[in-house]
Amino acid sequence: QVQLVESGGGLVQAGGSLRLSCAASGRTFSRYAMGWFRQVPGKEREFVAAISLSGGVTKYADSVKGRFTISRDNAQNTVLLQMNSLKPEDTAVYYCAARLRVLADSGYDYWGQGTQVTVSS
Repeated sequence: QVQLVESGGGLVQAGGSLRLSCAASGRTFSRYAMGWFRQVPGKEREFVAAISLSGGVTKYADSVKGRFTISRDNAQNTVLLQMNSLKPEDTAVYYCAARLRVLADSGYDYWGQGTQVTVSS
């Protein structure tokens, strides 16, 4: 199992940047593909970005492509989401998630508690 804790959310103006961090517990972090998701009240949770076990392959939702960058540090059991050129529609609770082995945009087994990102216009 793996436990996930997100940090780095906050309030930022449109056009600004934030970096989210997800710290994972356990000694098997490198066995998990990692993802970021977000959810707005009243809507389904949506995929944002994912990264493979080694970090060599990434995948992004079309809505964030070119603005967000996902990365990981297996030595530090950490995954990051660098968010640039933020828009008000990026406002949501952002969740870190993990699934064994295969990078995907769904089917994640472990979730963090979420961190709020608010982008003002």
